[in-house]
Amino acid sequence: MSDTQRLDQWLWHARFFKTRGLATKLVSRGQVQVDGDKIQKPSYGLRPGRTLTFKQAKQIRVIRVEALATRRGPAPEAQQLYTDLSPPSRNDGPENPRFEGRGRPTGKDRRNARLYRDTPLE
Repeated sequence: MSDTQRLDQWLWHARFFKTRGLATKLVSRGQVQVDGDKIQKPSYGLRPGRTLTFKQAKQIRVIRVEALATRRGPAPEAQQLYTDLSPPSRNDGPENPRFEGRGRPTGKDRRNARLYRDTPLE
């Protein structure tokens, strides 16, 4: 087995991208850094111990390569190929509304609303 592996192939094997074509596009655009250097060749020879930095789904990923891949296996196998050094994500977006537990109005709730609506204001 070789001591290097194509960068786009490794990103696909490690399950960061759904297709190898997506990984190739990202590398070709120069959006992947290896040890701080922008790489634009998908055929770049990747070795264990290198640090990758790239953007994935509005999040900056920092990954240290631990091993080279021989196949695109299941997720637990892919997670053994790297160590995630990414900073914890900040959740700046609005919080989802909480469920108050009341659900659909009952008949009593509808009657009370009707009585309240029909009362004349003084």
